[in-house]
Amino acid sequence: MTVVSKARGAAVFLAAALALSACGGSGGSGGDTGGGDQGPKRFSVALTEPDHLTPGNTSSSYSITVLQALFDTLVVIGPDGTAQMRAAESVTSKDQKTWTIKIKPGQKFHNGEEVTAGSFADAWNAAAYGPNAWTNNYYFANVEGYDKLNPEAEGAKPSTDKLSGLKVVDPVTLEVRLTAPFSQFPITLAYTGFAPMPKAAFADLKAYDQKPIGNGPFALDGEWQHNRQIALKKFDGYAGPRAAKADGVLFKIYASRDTAYTDLRAGKVDLLQTIPPASAPEAKRLLGERFVPTASGTMDYLGFPVFDKRFQSADLRKAVSMAIDRQAIVDAVFNGAFKPMSSLVAPLVPGYREGACGETCVYDPAKAKALYDKAGGLSGTLNLYFSNADPSYEQWMTAVANQLKQNLGVADIKFRKIPAADYLSTLRAKKEDGPYRNNWVMDYPSPQNYLESMWGAGNRMGWENKEFTDLIAQANAAPSMEASIPLYQRAEDVALAEMPMIPLWNWQDQAGYSANVTGVAIDAYSPNLDTISVK
Repeated sequence: MTVVSKARGAAVFLAAALALSACGGSGGSGGDTGGGDQGPKRFSVALTEPDHLTPGNTSSSYSITVLQALFDTLVVIGPDGTAQMRAAESVTSKDQKTWTIKIKPGQKFHNGEEVTAGSFADAWNAAAYGPNAWTNNYYFANVEGYDKLNPEAEGAKPSTDKLSGLKVVDPVTLEVRLTAPFSQFPITLAYTGFAPMPKAAFADLKAYDQKPIGNGPFALDGEWQHNRQIALKKFDGYAGPRAAKADGVLFKIYASRDTAYTDLRAGKVDLLQTIPPASAPEAKRLLGERFVPTASGTMDYLGFPVFDKRFQSADLRKAVSMAIDRQAIVDAVFNGAFKPMSSLVAPLVPGYREGACGETCVYDPAKAKALYDKAGGLSGTLNLYFSNADPSYEQWMTAVANQLKQNLGVADIKFRKIPAADYLSTLRAKKEDGPYRNNWVMDYPSPQNYLESMWGAGNRMGWENKEFTDLIAQANAAPSMEASIPLYQRAEDVALAEMPMIPLWNWQDQAGYSANVTGVAIDAYSPNLDTISVK
């Protein structure tokens, strides 16, 4: 996944002009949030433009922030990191290979359709069907029949569009047969890629992506106005456990988080989930208790296109890692709020080991240069890729470029800044020809979510390692999370030894909200928009 930003601000003329020019959003707070006699009470959240709004077709956190309000998944991750039932009544298995999911009866989609076991099976089949080319396709690779929907032979067409491992037993019972035991299957169901879809969606999937119909506490209110706003309204037919407290949510789409923060200070946006690090000290002083620091599962990395022969040397990749002064960048760009990392998984995740990377993640310019020269160095221009979603991306990439010039002698470095909405598709298509900013927002607290999702089959680096793959398979088949941890750690060691992607730092989210709202309950897993009330 990628990263999100959000916000809220006042009715000063200059601030209004800034908001209009930055996001094309609607003007002052009166029309957006309401209150008293001003109409429906809805609050506003700052957002970067999503890429898609079909649950199976996006891993962007900009999209997921919206989808978490529109959809109820089978399971959710509670504030304590444990799995809790949501749309499911139970998820059980005797052998961890065949799972029975019981759906809570009485749930409805926003168009009035019943939410059934078939609603989940239909959505999962669509995501797993190779020709659809949906982002979350690989999440279903361990369900029986996936290979038939995704034949490896070039030009081969799938022989079916249904996963044989999904069986709708009755309207409230879905049986899932996996290719191997997977003890962490229940917790994966918290990810939005496993959300259900109504039958109406399949009449026109392209149209559905623009106007999704979910089963959550909020429903879409009008059209997705690209690069401007996405409006949601409270779903009165919602029968789940998290009925919305507000009448609606207005996602204001910003090109810059700095502008979103300006609006938060001015009272024109109610929630900014990620305050720019440079503004955090001021925000803490101005907002007081409305400044909310939260431990995060989000990590930043520098990935290598190892399919490019220039980056196939592990020594070269390690040299780049040792040439980067993580602490200096964290201090300069993030005001020291982030934590330099030498592990591939975040501290929130079971099995995290501080220092797992060893000396390869320790800043040592002399050793870096020696290793770089041993590897033969780099020829030609070094292109560094990142998106335009946040000014801090270019700031830290500039610092990395300067350190590589100074410590390794890389003379010719150019930036490739990609629009946020196109960035992930650029990486998925392997169009990058140089190191790229990659980050991961935790879907669920398991090492598997980091390791297999980013270093496993179909990864963006083009990296392959049989020992890594075998260890992940063994860890997935372990009888419990506790039993799986040592195996995931061994897999992490294999990846770190080859360094196809460099761990940089772990985020601490720093959110802020306006005096216009109450009940803000942000945790590492969700902004919990349903708990927010408008004064």
